Amino acid sequence: MSIPDNEPPPWERQLLEQIAFAALHEQRAKRRWGIFFKLAGLTYLIAVLVLVVDWGGSEQLADGRHTAVIHLHGTIEAQGEASAQNVNDALEAAFADKGTAGVILRVNSPGGSPVQAGIVHDEIRRLRTKHPQIPLYAVVEDLCASGGYYVAVAADKIFVDKASIVGSIGVLMDGFGFTGTMDKLGVERRLLTAGENKGFLDPFSPQDAKQKEHARVLLREIHKQFIEVVRRGRGTRLKETPEMFSGLMWTGNQSISLGLADGLGTVGSVARDVIKAERIVEFTIKENIAERFAKRLRADAAQGMAGTLLGFGQTLFH
Repeated sequence: MSIPDNEPPPWERQLLEQIAFAALHEQRAKRRWGIFFKLAGLTYLIAVLVLVVDWGGSEQLADGRHTAVIHLHGTIEAQGEASAQNVNDALEAAFADKGTAGVILRVNSPGGSPVQAGIVHDEIRRLRTKHPQIPLYAVVEDLCASGGYYVAVAADKIFVDKASIVGSIGVLMDGFGFTGTMDKLGVERRLLTAGENKGFLDPFSPQDAKQKEHARVLLREIHKQFIEVVRRGRGTRLKETPEMFSGLMWTGNQSISLGLADGLGTVGSVARDVIKAERIVEFTIKENIAERFAKRLRADAAQGMAGTLLGFGQTLFH
């Protein structure tokens, strides 16, 4: 049998087939190893996240007598971990637990929303009335200022470190003015409103004296509420001075002398020596990553919409 001139001999064809099959086998092997290493990397990443990230939940053990601890850390705001919803849910669970001998609110906060702080304050007072046999103590770490202190004065006693920063009993409404910059850039502000004060404290318009005074009235009213809460919570322990409600802050030692706090103490020492229940159970509600992201997204969207419709800055206990 003759071989056509344009076809390679059989041995060459067989060699080419072997080379092709070898290359195909090598590609498949590389693909399998690639998938393996990708899966291994993903497994490693998941393992790291499980070990490092706080996925939420709280250690709530009903068996045995214990001290319940709830953290109030960071800015007090509706969409943060220190929201009234989170803190109040934790407080409710702690007081409802049959093994709770006392509750410690572990405070490290610069303040935040007057409304959110007020909601937590009122809930503490309600729960103390409902469960009179369970005391609640505030233990201050680095900072207990403004809204943080507004919450803390609802406690039976406030314990601090000698170097803690306590106070800032005041209210602010902050913002910026861009009129000078706009003039230099030749930018014209075109603001249309229905209602002469709808552009209240608009940062892109010249400041209106009447609106500025109205804002001061609002701040004075909220400040007055703050002062009343402090006086009611601290009672005769408070040693008022002209500067006490001016927004100043003091060290832990100074706050004790002024009656803003009751003594030195930590979570461990208060649980052991005051509540007499050394075993600590964590009741803080901690959100997982997905919940935090969703809340932040909703908060940013709502804040942007509110800024567009309302047109004025946020009032804060800071």
